[in-house]
Amino acid sequence: MAGTITEKILARHIVEGEARVGSEVALKIDNTLTQDATGTMAYLQFEAIGIDRVKTQFSVSFVDHNTLQTDFKNADDHRFLESVAKRYGLYFSKPGNGICHQVFLERFAVPGNTLIGSDSHTPTAGGIGCFAMGAGGLDVACAMAGAPFRIKYPKIVGIKLTGRLKPWVSAKDVILTVLQKVDVKGNVGKVFEYFGEGVATLSVPDRATITNMGTETGCTTSIFPSDEVTREFLKAQGREKDFVPLMPDEDATYDEVIEINLSEVEPMVALPHSPGLVVSVREAGPIKVDQVAIGSCTNSSLRDLKIVAKILKGKTISENLHMFISPGSRQVVEHLINDGDYVDLVRAGARIMENACGPCIGMGCAPASGSVSVRTFNRNFEGRSGTKDARVYLVSPETAAATALTGRLTDPRDLGEYPEIELPKSFIINDNMIIQPLPEEEAKKVEIKRGPNIKPLPSFDPISDTLEGKVLIKVGDNITTDHIMPAGARILPFRSNIPEISKFVFEAVDPEFYNKAREANGGFIIGGENYGQGSSREHAALAPKYLGIKAVIVKSFARIHLANLINFGIVPLTFKNPDDYDKIDEGDNLEISIGDLKGDCILKNLTKNLEIELEHTLSDMDAEILKCGGKLPWIKGSK
Repeated sequence: MAGTITEKILARHIVEGEARVGSEVALKIDNTLTQDATGTMAYLQFEAIGIDRVKTQFSVSFVDHNTLQTDFKNADDHRFLESVAKRYGLYFSKPGNGICHQVFLERFAVPGNTLIGSDSHTPTAGGIGCFAMGAGGLDVACAMAGAPFRIKYPKIVGIKLTGRLKPWVSAKDVILTVLQKVDVKGNVGKVFEYFGEGVATLSVPDRATITNMGTETGCTTSIFPSDEVTREFLKAQGREKDFVPLMPDEDATYDEVIEINLSEVEPMVALPHSPGLVVSVREAGPIKVDQVAIGSCTNSSLRDLKIVAKILKGKTISENLHMFISPGSRQVVEHLINDGDYVDLVRAGARIMENACGPCIGMGCAPASGSVSVRTFNRNFEGRSGTKDARVYLVSPETAAATALTGRLTDPRDLGEYPEIELPKSFIINDNMIIQPLPEEEAKKVEIKRGPNIKPLPSFDPISDTLEGKVLIKVGDNITTDHIMPAGARILPFRSNIPEISKFVFEAVDPEFYNKAREANGGFIIGGENYGQGSSREHAALAPKYLGIKAVIVKSFARIHLANLINFGIVPLTFKNPDDYDKIDEGDNLEISIGDLKGDCILKNLTKNLEIELEHTLSDMDAEILKCGGKLPWIKGSK
């Protein structure tokens, strides 16, 4: 039977379930990755499962998010992560080696493999033909323990690419064009699979930019073919042995098709405060800019930074702004130094940051109050930059470099002739910052090192048939996990300390939320469409659970956050009639009859004396996990 790339990979990995759209399937997971903002908790959970060594083909632990070591907390967590990797048989990428997705693409990703990572931008590896998905840390811990990963069999959206990108237009403009077409919601349960003659004109780093930011659509993942372009990239990385050809059949059929003529794509920009608010740079106009930031897992490849260096060569950035650059890996930095590009960036006035996530996760480089920041990142949620009233615009490296020169948002085509760059036929290979897994017998002797900030996992009780409590907060559409559980240098050091980090839940939305939750002994959250979009951080479920949240009732959920709520015993329910959202207010007392969660539920608003029908998409297994109080108690009970 003819097949898409997605169908071919899933067919080889389904261990349970039927390949039918919307049906739950269990997938064998080949590889996992974690990063330090989510990994510490994931490995605490892995320890709690009680497996002696990871059971994947290989797993990798990265330190790239919270690399500021202003006191003992982060340094202790990094030491913990390194010792865990040695004890349980993982690769460990040390602080400063690079951003997890960039390094994984360069040194680890294998076409045709399945990958889950405790970071929502794990689909970056789809640029090399890997079926890669973001997930909560507990799901990653379970995969490392050998358990399959469950998803709803996806609709496969074919994105047909024709033509070729014109000068000054790049892959970031392609994914911004996709987001302009599909927005940030309504794509749960879909895979975006790229095909067509235009695919061959895009390099692997180009493709990875597109699959990385495809996360912002809310889809399960995005994927490109593995073709001769892929082979050449892997050969240049000294990994040609990992190449697997993977193409859709000529008569493959897709559930939907979106066509994009690359020749017609122009420089695009996402306006504040959503990656889905996309217009052309010309349409946005010459806005005065105070800051330019280039990097993140979306646009920190050698290709991206070489073009920026060529644009800035012999010039000086505008005196009216500050510019920051965060390379994606040590490999990228070494090439920039060897080719002289690094000097051009420095001489132009750019501040070169550590090759880590940095400003994208709110780790430094926060904009000034009320200022405009133009960034090559994947998210521009309100306050994510560290400055609540800053206005953040998302653009390509070309547009960012042009803007840095002029001091205003600039269509790069205004700069004239497009500079040519050439990528190396062989990349510099230096894996001395990657610690290899120890042999099993040697690994068993490793002592895991814990600092005082690493607190034991909270334990949660089974859920009763009836949930009672007060509505603690009511929020609108597109609430992100940044709204629920903020990141940044002030908060992330507590990621392994749930009692402490829970004090920041909904801090930017309602500074009194923590006190309200403690005084009321927990309760309910009411939300609109696409609740929980954005980062995979499970702390956005785990910390509210610690505060006693019993259920979240919304119009619709983002995929990863829905799974995280289930994992930590918070019942995720949706309004059968979305208009019923208007019948509940903060402070209302509710009673919800959930029974065994095998059918619809009834919500009684005791304050307003009315009943509301609720529904859910839970499988029987999901229901069992919830009734046990979450996935860890369910696993322990099933042993």
